[in-house]
Amino acid sequence: MSLAGILIAILNCVVLALILVIVGAIVQWVLSALGWGIPQNIQKLFLALVALIFLICVISALLGAPMFHLIHVSKIGMMTLYG
Repeated sequence: MSLAGILIAILNCVVLALILVIVGAIVQWVLSALGWGIPQNIQKLFLALVALIFLICVISALLGAPMFHLIHVSKIGMMTLYG
């Protein structure tokens, strides 16, 4: 893959992470407007999940593999990563 392709793929991963963070911020805003607060540990867990998705996206872009082929869920429900 060329350098431009890698940069576009990483930019795509950044856009994906930004969309997920914006959706989380909108959900938090709506729930706080309704008077329900989201605990701080849940917010940190959500950001950690976004960071994990971003990391998997970047790794799959560098390996040239589709993101959903990089994540494999076995029959017993355990999630494993393979290349």
